[in-house]
Amino acid sequence: MAMSARSVSSLLVSSKQGDGGAGFSSRSLLLKGSKLGSSSSSGLSFNQQRKPRNLVVSALNEAVLTGVVFQPFEEVKKEVLAVPVSHQVSLARQCFADECEAAINEQINVEYNVSYVYHSMFAYFDRDNVALRGMAKFYKESSEEEREHAEKLMKYQNIRGGRVKLHSIINPPSEFEHVEKGDALYAMELALSLEKLTNEKLLSLHRVAEENNDAQMTEFVEREFLSEQVEAIKKIAEYVTQLRMVGKGHGMKQISLFSFSFSRLNF
Repeated sequence: MAMSARSVSSLLVSSKQGDGGAGFSSRSLLLKGSKLGSSSSSGLSFNQQRKPRNLVVSALNEAVLTGVVFQPFEEVKKEVLAVPVSHQVSLARQCFADECEAAINEQINVEYNVSYVYHSMFAYFDRDNVALRGMAKFYKESSEEEREHAEKLMKYQNIRGGRVKLHSIINPPSEFEHVEKGDALYAMELALSLEKLTNEKLLSLHRVAEENNDAQMTEFVEREFLSEQVEAIKKIAEYVTQLRMVGKGHGMKQISLFSFSFSRLNF
């Protein structure tokens, strides 16, 4: 403030000694100088007061953003995100429990076993002395569908970084004759039981995924299998009802003679 007063006074003296008609008075100059000094001093005090306030605001902002700011180069240092070096370990595996891996392998075995039974049914009804071509076609397609399910599970196992382990398959029966029911109804009732069993196994697979908090696996089972399975059960249940109405012997022979297929009979 003292420096401002000296500069103003010196300016005032020089103005008096110099040009007298400069168009401004010493009083106005002094007033302007005092205003200039006061504004500069107030600016200094304002900056001094505002700096601590900025620090406080910055600290508050950091407190609010904690947990929201993504720092990838820090977070990838976590041990669970480390990339394996060994060639024997999957690089893609993440949040995939051993129990889930084992359950998928079991379901693969279920699908292959059911496919094997349906394939045997196809071979039986395709015989020349049985000659139910509609039934043979239905079981052949069913066998292929179950095998596709097994392959879909195998592909998912590889996607998640698991290892596919194929278990042994039980030999299916090759004869489906039944004295009371006849072969067609007996085989279809067996197919219905197999579909219900497959549904139970799928629900068990879904339960294992839930117990291990594997949201991706539960979504996969729901999307690819569960809805389709209940539809298959409903369809085969209707086939059983229709076969019961037809009866064994003459009714089934009529289907054979006219080469009706299940698709033509909604069957």
